[in-house]
Amino acid sequence: MSLASLSDAALAAHLAEAAGRLALEVRAGSGLTGKACGDAGDAAANRLLCDAIRAARPDDGLLSEEEKDNPARLSQRRVWIVDPVDGTREYSEGRADWAVHVALAVDGVAALGAVALPGLDGGIVLRSDQPAPLQAMAQRPRFLVSRTRPASEAEAVAQALGGELVPLGSAGAKAMAVVRGEAEVYLHSGGQHEWDSCAPVAVAQAHGLHCSRIDGSPLVYNQAETFMPDLLICRAELAEQVLAKIAHRAGII
Repeated sequence: MSLASLSDAALAAHLAEAAGRLALEVRAGSGLTGKACGDAGDAAANRLLCDAIRAARPDDGLLSEEEKDNPARLSQRRVWIVDPVDGTREYSEGRADWAVHVALAVDGVAALGAVALPGLDGGIVLRSDQPAPLQAMAQRPRFLVSRTRPASEAEAVAQALGGELVPLGSAGAKAMAVVRGEAEVYLHSGGQHEWDSCAPVAVAQAHGLHCSRIDGSPLVYNQAETFMPDLLICRAELAEQVLAKIAHRAGII
Protein backbone atom coordinates (compact mmCIF):
# COMPACT_ATOMS: atom_id res chain seq x y z
CA MET A 1 0.00 0.00 0.00
CA SER A 2 1.30 3.43 -0.96
CA LEU A 3 0.63 5.98 1.77
CA ALA A 4 0.64 8.73 -0.86
CA SER A 5 -2.33 7.07 -2.56
CA LEU A 6 -4.52 7.21 0.54
CA SER A 7 -7.07 9.94 1.09
CA ASP A 8 -6.10 12.51 3.71
CA ALA A 9 -8.57 11.04 6.21
CA ALA A 10 -7.41 7.48 5.60
CA LEU A 11 -3.79 8.57 5.94
CA ALA A 12 -4.51 10.24 9.27
CA ALA A 13 -6.25 7.13 10.60
CA HIS A 14 -3.57 4.75 9.33
CA LEU A 15 -0.75 6.78 10.87
CA ALA A 16 -2.52 7.29 14.21
CA GLU A 17 -3.09 3.55 14.51
CA ALA A 18 0.48 2.68 13.47
CA ALA A 19 2.06 5.21 15.83
CA GLY A 20 -0.07 3.96 18.70
CA ARG A 21 0.90 0.37 18.01
CA LEU A 22 4.58 1.35 17.92
CA ALA A 23 4.28 3.25 21.20
CA LEU A 24 2.78 0.16 22.84
CA GLU A 25 5.68 -1.93 21.56
CA VAL A 26 8.18 0.54 22.99
CA ARG A 27 6.44 0.54 26.36
CA ALA A 28 6.29 -3.24 26.50
CA GLY A 29 9.74 -4.02 25.20
CA SER A 30 12.09 -1.20 26.15
CA GLY A 31 12.43 -2.06 29.83
CA LEU A 32 12.17 1.68 30.55
CA THR A 33 9.92 3.30 33.14
CA GLY A 34 8.77 6.78 34.07
CA LYS A 35 9.99 9.76 32.06
CA ALA A 36 12.49 7.67 30.10
CA CYS A 37 9.68 5.43 28.88
CA GLY A 38 7.56 8.41 27.92
CA ASP A 39 10.43 10.05 26.05
CA ALA A 40 11.21 6.84 24.15
CA GLY A 41 7.59 6.30 23.12
CA ASP A 42 7.20 9.93 22.07
CA ALA A 43 10.38 9.84 20.00
CA ALA A 44 9.55 6.59 18.21
CA ALA A 45 5.98 7.62 17.40
CA ASN A 46 7.14 11.04 16.27
CA ARG A 47 9.67 9.60 13.83
CA LEU A 48 7.03 7.33 12.33
CA LEU A 49 4.47 10.12 11.93
CA CYS A 50 6.76 12.85 10.63
CA ASP A 51 8.69 10.64 8.22
CA ALA A 52 5.47 9.25 6.78
CA ILE A 53 3.75 12.63 6.41
CA ARG A 54 6.78 14.19 4.75
CA ALA A 55 6.98 11.27 2.33
CA ALA A 56 3.25 11.05 1.56
CA ARG A 57 2.44 14.78 1.54
CA PRO A 58 5.71 16.59 0.73
CA ASP A 59 3.97 19.84 -0.21
CA ASP A 60 2.12 20.20 3.10
CA GLY A 61 3.29 21.85 6.29
CA LEU A 62 3.88 19.95 9.53
CA LEU A 63 3.63 20.87 13.21
CA SER A 64 4.49 18.29 15.86
CA GLU A 65 4.94 18.61 19.59
CA GLU A 66 8.20 16.68 19.29
CA GLU A 67 9.73 18.56 16.33
CA LYS A 68 11.40 21.95 16.15
CA ASP A 69 8.83 24.28 14.64
CA ASN A 70 9.38 25.30 11.03
CA PRO A 71 7.91 28.79 10.43
CA ALA A 72 7.45 27.91 6.76
CA ARG A 73 4.18 26.23 7.76
CA LEU A 74 2.64 29.67 8.38
CA SER A 75 2.52 30.36 4.64
CA GLN A 76 0.96 27.00 3.81
CA ARG A 77 -2.78 26.37 3.54
CA ARG A 78 -2.52 22.68 4.49
CA VAL A 79 -0.67 21.80 7.67
CA TRP A 80 -0.56 18.45 9.46
CA ILE A 81 -0.69 18.86 13.24
CA VAL A 82 0.31 15.83 15.30
CA ASP A 83 0.82 14.78 18.89
CA PRO A 84 2.73 11.47 18.88
CA VAL A 85 1.79 10.58 22.46
CA ASP A 86 -0.84 12.81 24.05
CA GLY A 87 -0.72 12.04 27.75
CA THR A 88 2.89 10.96 28.14
CA ARG A 89 2.44 10.61 31.88
CA GLU A 90 -0.46 8.20 31.52
CA TYR A 91 1.41 6.31 28.80
CA SER A 92 4.51 5.90 30.97
CA GLU A 93 2.39 4.76 33.93
CA GLY A 94 0.90 1.93 31.88
CA ARG A 95 -2.56 3.50 31.87
CA ALA A 96 -5.04 3.43 28.99
CA ASP A 97 -6.10 7.11 28.94
CA TRP A 98 -3.56 8.43 26.43
CA ALA A 99 -3.87 9.02 22.70
CA VAL A 100 -2.20 9.65 19.36
CA HIS A 101 -3.38 12.68 17.37
CA VAL A 102 -3.08 13.17 13.61
CA ALA A 103 -4.92 16.12 12.06
CA LEU A 104 -4.92 18.22 8.93
CA ALA A 105 -5.66 21.93 9.32
CA VAL A 106 -6.70 23.78 6.18
CA ASP A 107 -6.75 27.58 6.26
CA GLY A 108 -6.58 27.46 10.05
CA VAL A 109 -9.53 25.09 10.46
CA ALA A 110 -9.32 21.57 11.89
CA ALA A 111 -10.47 19.99 8.63
CA LEU A 112 -10.02 16.31 9.42
CA GLY A 113 -8.30 14.05 11.87
CA ALA A 114 -7.95 10.77 13.67
CA VAL A 115 -7.42 10.00 17.34
CA ALA A 116 -6.08 6.58 18.32
CA LEU A 117 -6.68 5.17 21.80
CA PRO A 118 -4.15 2.33 21.72
CA GLY A 119 -4.39 1.53 25.43
CA LEU A 120 -8.00 0.38 25.24
CA ASP A 121 -8.66 -3.32 24.71
CA GLY A 122 -7.77 -4.02 21.09
CA GLY A 123 -7.10 -0.32 20.49
CA ILE A 124 -9.52 1.94 18.62
CA VAL A 125 -9.21 4.82 16.18
CA LEU A 126 -11.90 7.49 15.97
CA ARG A 127 -12.04 9.26 12.62
CA SER A 128 -13.58 12.45 11.33
CA ASP A 129 -14.60 10.68 8.11
CA GLN A 130 -16.44 7.88 9.91
CA PRO A 131 -18.76 9.53 12.44
CA ALA A 132 -21.03 7.32 14.52
CA PRO A 133 -24.36 8.26 16.14
CA LEU A 134 -24.01 9.81 19.58
CA GLN A 135 -25.36 7.96 22.57
CA ALA A 136 -28.10 9.33 24.80
CA MET A 137 -26.93 11.89 27.34
CA ALA A 138 -26.83 11.18 31.05
CA GLN A 139 -29.42 12.95 33.21
CA ARG A 140 -26.62 14.68 35.13
CA PRO A 141 -24.01 16.10 32.74
CA ARG A 142 -20.58 14.56 33.25
CA PHE A 143 -17.64 16.97 33.06
CA LEU A 144 -14.23 15.58 32.21
CA VAL A 145 -11.37 17.09 34.20
CA SER A 146 -7.68 16.58 34.75
CA ARG A 147 -6.69 13.80 37.12
CA THR A 148 -4.32 16.16 38.94
CA ARG A 149 -5.36 19.76 38.12
CA PRO A 150 -9.15 20.10 37.63
CA ALA A 151 -9.99 23.42 35.98
CA SER A 152 -11.81 25.76 38.35
CA GLU A 153 -14.16 26.79 35.53
CA ALA A 154 -15.17 23.18 34.93
CA GLU A 155 -15.78 22.64 38.62
CA ALA A 156 -17.91 25.78 38.89
CA VAL A 157 -19.96 25.14 35.74
CA ALA A 158 -20.52 21.51 36.69
CA GLN A 159 -21.82 22.59 40.08
CA ALA A 160 -24.07 25.25 38.52
CA LEU A 161 -25.60 22.70 36.12
CA GLY A 162 -25.92 19.92 38.67
CA GLY A 163 -23.25 17.90 36.93
CA GLU A 164 -20.51 15.61 38.16
CA LEU A 165 -16.77 15.57 37.61
CA VAL A 166 -15.04 12.65 35.88
CA PRO A 167 -11.21 12.65 36.17
CA LEU A 168 -9.38 11.31 33.12
CA GLY A 169 -5.93 11.51 31.56
CA SER A 170 -4.94 13.09 28.25
CA ALA A 171 -6.79 15.75 26.28
CA GLY A 172 -7.47 13.29 23.48
CA ALA A 173 -8.82 10.69 25.87
CA LYS A 174 -11.15 13.30 27.39
CA ALA A 175 -12.41 14.57 24.05
CA MET A 176 -13.01 11.06 22.76
CA ALA A 177 -14.87 10.17 25.96
CA VAL A 178 -17.44 12.80 24.93
CA VAL A 179 -17.56 11.36 21.40
CA ARG A 180 -18.01 7.85 22.81
CA GLY A 181 -20.83 8.88 25.16
CA GLU A 182 -18.86 8.47 28.39
CA ALA A 183 -19.32 12.14 29.29
CA GLU A 184 -21.09 15.25 28.02
CA VAL A 185 -18.62 18.11 28.54
CA TYR A 186 -14.88 18.66 28.29
CA LEU A 187 -14.12 22.19 29.51
CA HIS A 188 -10.44 23.03 29.76
CA SER A 189 -9.00 26.39 30.81
CA GLY A 190 -5.48 25.50 31.89
CA GLY A 191 -3.80 26.09 28.55
CA GLN A 192 -2.82 23.67 25.80
CA HIS A 193 -1.08 23.74 22.41
CA GLU A 194 -2.50 23.23 18.94
CA TRP A 195 -1.41 19.59 18.81
CA ASP A 196 -3.41 18.84 21.97
CA SER A 197 -6.75 19.68 20.38
CA CYS A 198 -6.62 19.81 16.58
CA ALA A 199 -7.29 16.12 15.88
CA PRO A 200 -9.78 15.73 18.76
CA VAL A 201 -11.68 18.81 17.55
CA ALA A 202 -11.82 17.51 13.97
CA VAL A 203 -13.23 14.19 15.19
CA ALA A 204 -15.62 15.77 17.69
CA GLN A 205 -17.03 18.25 15.16
CA ALA A 206 -17.62 15.46 12.66
CA HIS A 207 -19.67 13.66 15.30
CA GLY A 208 -21.89 16.71 15.81
CA LEU A 209 -20.34 18.05 19.01
CA HIS A 210 -19.86 21.72 19.82
CA CYS A 211 -16.19 22.82 19.72
CA SER A 212 -14.95 26.33 20.55
CA ARG A 213 -12.94 28.50 22.89
CA ILE A 214 -14.65 28.90 26.25
CA ASP A 215 -15.91 32.35 25.21
CA GLY A 216 -17.61 30.73 22.23
CA SER A 217 -15.14 32.02 19.64
CA PRO A 218 -13.74 29.70 16.94
CA LEU A 219 -10.64 27.57 17.37
CA VAL A 220 -7.95 28.69 14.91
CA TYR A 221 -4.95 26.53 14.04
CA ASN A 222 -1.57 26.95 12.33
CA GLN A 223 -0.76 30.12 14.25
CA ALA A 224 2.72 31.49 14.97
CA GLU A 225 1.99 31.10 18.67
CA THR A 226 0.85 27.51 19.16
CA PHE A 227 -0.43 28.06 22.71
CA MET A 228 -4.21 27.84 23.04
CA PRO A 229 -5.56 29.08 26.39
CA ASP A 230 -8.78 27.08 26.58
CA LEU A 231 -11.15 24.65 24.91
CA LEU A 232 -14.77 23.52 25.08
CA ILE A 233 -15.98 20.27 23.54
CA CYS A 234 -19.50 19.32 24.54
CA ARG A 235 -22.83 18.01 23.44
CA ALA A 236 -24.51 20.59 21.21
CA GLU A 237 -27.60 20.45 23.42
CA LEU A 238 -25.59 21.79 26.37
CA ALA A 239 -23.39 24.34 24.59
CA GLU A 240 -25.60 27.39 25.19
CA GLN A 241 -25.98 26.62 28.90
CA VAL A 242 -22.30 25.91 29.43
CA LEU A 243 -21.16 29.04 27.59
CA ALA A 244 -23.66 31.16 29.53
CA LYS A 245 -22.38 29.84 32.86
CA ILE A 246 -18.78 30.49 31.81
CA ALA A 247 -19.65 34.04 30.76
CA HIS A 248 -21.53 34.66 34.01
CA ARG A 249 -18.56 33.42 36.01
CA ALA A 250 -16.24 35.70 34.06
CA GLY A 251 -18.53 38.65 34.73
CA ILE A 252 -19.30 39.14 31.05
CA ILE A 253 -23.05 38.94 31.58
